[in-house]
Formats: sequence, structure tokens, C-alpha cells
Amino acid sequence: MNIEDVYQEYASFVYKYLLTLTNDAQFSEELTQETFYQAIKSIDHFHDHGKAKFSTWLCAIAKNVWLQELNREKKRNQLANSLSEEDATTYNLEEEFFKNEDKINFFKQAHKLSEKKREILYLRLLGDLSFKEIGAIFGESETWARVTFYRAKQELRKGDISNES
Repeated sequence: MNIEDVYQEYASFVYKYLLTLTNDAQFSEELTQETFYQAIKSIDHFHDHGKAKFSTWLCAIAKNVWLQELNREKKRNQLANSLSEEDATTYNLEEEFFKNEDKINFFKQAHKLSEKKREILYLRLLGDLSFKEIGAIFGESETWARVTFYRAKQELRKGDISNES
């Protein structure tokens, strides 16, 4: 499989995943391009020894690209805020912080889940994939994906999170 085939096969999947993170079509397209650029640069580091699927690896790169861009944006905002004392941007950043507090808590709790459960949770909620698609990614059944997703939700609700797979 050449690079163009890989891009054709996975670009839509990565774009949809990034769109769920950014809610911005143009930004998601830019991040998708950067994701594939980073993937090509680090393809030698991907070894499919049953630990991760290629699509999962691409999503991990996409998430890192997105987080790097958020950090850049945060630094730009901090610079802008330091240049003006009574800037409305400060208020907006504080407002956004409180809006995102629930998201942050969710991701903190989700991060404590086992890798499989966390990945299924992200693919379902952020990637908007069906249980059938999730099962296919893991080489498992649709029912397996449903049950694992349900168990992950239960762990999050109870706060009973262990590091089991």
C-alpha cells in the first residue's frame, strides 16, 4: 500500500475524529493534513504487534497534533492578554475555562480507564463510530464493542476505575 492509498483509506476517518474535537471543518482539514505529514515522518515507529491498529495510531497522532495546536493558541492568547490589561479576551478565556471544566473532568476520568475501554469510548463519543465499526477496528464483534463501551460508562459513573484490559 502506498501513501496515497493510505491517505484515501484513512483521511475521512481522521478528519471526522478531528472534527469532533475542534467543531471547525477548515481547522480539522488542516490538522488532518498535518496528521498525515507527521505519520509519514514517523512511520518507522509504527509496529503492528497486536498492540495498536493503524487507525488508532493515526488517531493518536491526530490528537497530539490537535493538542500541540491548542498549546500554541494558548501561548498566543497569553501573549495577547499580557499586552493589554483590561482585555475582553481575559474574560472570554475564563468563561471558556469554566465551560470546559466538565470536559476536562471527563477526560481525566476517561484517562484512568484501560486503554481498550478508553479507546472505545473515544471512538464512540468523539469519532461518532457505530459499534459495528468499533468492533471491526478491534477485530471483535459489534456486541463486544457494545458491552465494552457499556462497562466503560459504568466505570466512569461509579468512579470505580482500574487498569484492567
